[in-house]
Amino acid sequence: MPALNVEFSDRELEDLRQIAKERGTSMKALVREAAAADIARHRALQEGAEAFRRFFASHADEFAAAFPEDEASATGEGRVA
Repeated sequence: MPALNVEFSDRELEDLRQIAKERGTSMKALVREAAAADIARHRALQEGAEAFRRFFASHADEFAAAFPEDEASATGEGRVA
């Protein structure tokens, strides 16, 4: 399995040791779990953003009617997401 060397400050390393000890796990497992959770969060945010874009695009006319002040005017003014 590929590996990655990560540098921490002395304070961060001590904090990691303490947290791992409190949780009854290894520092390696703690850091891997944190990285895996952040990867999952990032993927979920990307998927959510894409779902929102699809929803917004499929209901663009309804949004335009509901929020006409946010539509670009003929002169190019206005807010557009």
